[in-house]
Amino acid sequence: MWSFRVEQAGAGSRLDLVLAAAAGITRAQARRWIDEGRVLVNAHPGRPGQRVRPDDALEATLPEPEPASATAEAIPLQVLYEDADIIVIDKPAGMVVHPAPGHSRGTLVNALLHHCGDLAGVGGVLRPGIVHRLDKGTSGVMVVAKHDLAHRALASQFKRHTIERVYRAIVRATPGAEQGRVDRAVGRHPHDRKRMSVAAARGRQAHTAWRVRARFARSGCAELEVRPETGRTHQIRVHLASAGMPIVGDPVYGGRSTGIAGVTLTRPALHAALLGFLHPRSGVPVRFEAPLPPDLAACLVALAERER
Repeated sequence: MWSFRVEQAGAGSRLDLVLAAAAGITRAQARRWIDEGRVLVNAHPGRPGQRVRPDDALEATLPEPEPASATAEAIPLQVLYEDADIIVIDKPAGMVVHPAPGHSRGTLVNALLHHCGDLAGVGGVLRPGIVHRLDKGTSGVMVVAKHDLAHRALASQFKRHTIERVYRAIVRATPGAEQGRVDRAVGRHPHDRKRMSVAAARGRQAHTAWRVRARFARSGCAELEVRPETGRTHQIRVHLASAGMPIVGDPVYGGRSTGIAGVTLTRPALHAALLGFLHPRSGVPVRFEAPLPPDLAACLVALAERER
């Protein structure tokens, strides 16, 4: 049984939205719980669209974990940390996080099921333990929950945007300032549903802060440290491109050749370098870092050599 009391800030919102945010689940999951009669509002069955009031008491009977249908595969993983509650890995570029049409095998989930052996059912079908994701072409730190309590605790932190995330990016621009931020809503592109855009009719608020780590004037590039304060799909790639700083090697939002300083990248030059959060069991702040992978390190070396 899970319980929650509505605060003033959530008053007037739809039940499915409030439940999703509070329980750290998707809106679709929240609607399914409500439709199945699992959610009570002040001891009465709730409806997805009903508006909640301050101090309303929500109670939910959690469904049994669903078995994951993904297949365990002996795929090597770069493990940064592991205990009984979580596993933190350094995801390589090119690896898809969870199975999807066209990617039924070779994903991070396939590898985790083999490595951990007891993840089946954590977090739902095909996505056992996954609380956040990195794009296929993005490398770096990810945390995965090993059981439902850890999954809910971590998902709640991501929902509240209290996770510390630091990325490193190489952009095809020389910023006029040393730091800045992009505060623009992100949503589906109005004409291309596979892309995201800041020109979407119904975008969600998104915030990204950045600062310059290094400048490479001869190549017209810079290395940035990027801190996304929200977690929208393709947020960093879309925000930097909208600010005139497209990521080198990005085939969707970069708009130019993937080659730079004699180095050809086969993916966007974006790396999740640091992830910080409260441990789901102890509540102690923890931080994990992943070193820059060889392809991006080689790119920075080539840019520095050209600069000299």
